[in-house]
Amino acid sequence: MKPHETLPYTELPDYSDADRIERSRVFYEAMKTRRTCRYFADDPVPRAVIENAILAAGTAPNGANHQPWHFAVIATPEKKKALRAAAEEEERAFYESKAGEEWLEALAPLGTDADKPFLETAPYLIVIFGQRKGGMKPGETKQNYYVSESVGIATGILITALHDAGLATLTHTPNPMKFLNRLCDRPANEKPMMILVVGKPAANATVPVHATIKKPLDQIASWL
Repeated sequence: MKPHETLPYTELPDYSDADRIERSRVFYEAMKTRRTCRYFADDPVPRAVIENAILAAGTAPNGANHQPWHFAVIATPEKKKALRAAAEEEERAFYESKAGEEWLEALAPLGTDADKPFLETAPYLIVIFGQRKGGMKPGETKQNYYVSESVGIATGILITALHDAGLATLTHTPNPMKFLNRLCDRPANEKPMMILVVGKPAANATVPVHATIKKPLDQIASWL
């Protein structure tokens, strides 16, 4: 590699092979319980939990270490109500005219429609933006790289951290989403990627049977 400033690699625990297998199995068993939730309780959740999960997301690998993401956390009833109204307007257009028959057929087993009450009920909505321009320092306008890939990895870590803290999540992607820039006071060069709904599941929350069906290992992996 070309000369550059370095530090020692962070020391990892020296597990035995048996320990690594067991730890990976336990992690899989924990993550296997993760479910997308559409029925949230309005119970409060400590802000520190959300902050720690976002900090964990910020450790994600990313292009040139520019960390091209921003997480806008919405918690006030007024903001949540405004977001729901705007999102449902887009959703009605989607279900009434934009989505083709094949798409609607694919969604049918999940029971989704244009009504999104969880956007007001859940204590937190995290709007995730990808930054086309930025860099590492405030005020920079450098080109960012691999923005979608970087934000996708960070979002996966965010969802995992929230699940590990015992919280339910839902990824919501109204289309188009440009209204989120205005609602969250974010600049035009940031692209809204999704809304992550976060909170405790309602006592009577249910999960579509269709959502519990996961492809087996031999369908999602190959060994070359």
